[in-house]
Amino acid sequence: MFRIIWLFLTTTFRCFYARRTLLLENLVLRQQLAVLKRKHARPRLRAFDKLFWVLARRFWSGWKQALILVSPETVVGWHRAGFRL
Repeated sequence: MFRIIWLFLTTTFRCFYARRTLLLENLVLRQQLAVLKRKHARPRLRAFDKLFWVLARRFWSGWKQALILVSPETVVGWHRAGFRL
């Protein structure tokens, strides 16, 4: 009986985890698309964009796979600069 309950709980958790990951990836890709749609020839990241990536790095382990605009080292640098302030 315990194994059945454990199996049900882990399956439910994995479904929600997979959905959460998909939603986060969708949010990250939409944010990058919004930056690319701005009227500049070369997309410029504003303070809000940098803050978004710093928070994505902190709360989501798969942030590197969805990153297109800047390199992961740049985001880590922004994160460290925030701690220096």
